Amino acid sequence: MQISFKVKDNQIFKIRFLTDGCASTAVTMSVTNMVCEVILEFGTEEQKRRYITLITNGTYPAGAFGLTEPGGGSDPAGMQTTAVQDGDHFILNGRKIFITSAEYAGVVIVWAVTDEESPKGEGISAFLVEQGTPGYTVGEDESKMGQKGSSTNELIFEDCHIPKENLLGGLHDGFRIALMELAGGRIRIGSMSVGFGGAAMEYGIAYAKERVQFGESIAKFQALQWMMAESMTEMDAAQLLVLRAAFLKEQGKPFTREASMGKLYASEAANRACYRAVQILRGYGYTSDYPVERNFRDVRVTTLYEGTSEVQRLVIARDLLGAR
Repeated sequence: MQISFKVKDNQIFKIRFLTDGCASTAVTMSVTNMVCEVILEFGTEEQKRRYITLITNGTYPAGAFGLTEPGGGSDPAGMQTTAVQDGDHFILNGRKIFITSAEYAGVVIVWAVTDEESPKGEGISAFLVEQGTPGYTVGEDESKMGQKGSSTNELIFEDCHIPKENLLGGLHDGFRIALMELAGGRIRIGSMSVGFGGAAMEYGIAYAKERVQFGESIAKFQALQWMMAESMTEMDAAQLLVLRAAFLKEQGKPFTREASMGKLYASEAANRACYRAVQILRGYGYTSDYPVERNFRDVRVTTLYEGTSEVQRLVIARDLLGAR
């Protein structure tokens, strides 16, 4: 798909911005796909039949992934949300934050501590919680720097009764499920980053070809040429790293380190590409009349969610050193 952007000096650039560069669409699809993947991998036949059908036929506009808490972002094993079994139900209490698409999600996968006596990370379980369940409240949409087309909400659980058949996977098996899916999620964020960075730089290149300063196209200026060459080289390298991780995952081989490498490199390279695109457009790049301003805001979070860049470096280093 192509879209034309008309700029102030009446130049028109046709860029693959909507398909490659829309962060809100990408993250909404990514998280919903992640929810379906977890249910497909760990759900019962009844859970698969019910929830995957409702998501894929559009009855549920989205799915959500309820892991992050106010005191446990990079340390999910330290979560405080609890689920206590009471007959045929689990009673869920706690809070989750920064949950993508929560207000539109027909179902959210929620992680909670089910055995407080177990060692850290071992007494956690995952549950399928449907919107409208008594005791489950979705908070207001966060006001964010970027990705404004994607809702981000707090989830509040107050004596929320969840039927025991909504337990996903085995009891106390939730942390393993979360770690497996986080690694896959890093491939998705890496892929998104490649799209954002590439779209911004493509726009910058097209703009530079048409923009005239000092009597010639600014694309002829070596300083800008080096920005273009460096960022497009980095985005191609990032894409290959991400594809390697995706291939390993598809083959059923270990891919945790490769996913972190792809996500780390792609997200940081994309941030550099979006910064350079703004530089190429100069003052125009700082205005909302041009899409690179949005790219610049949208891409920032890619180094934060699904594990910060610092966490990715820890994951990679521990794998290299053979540490758990």
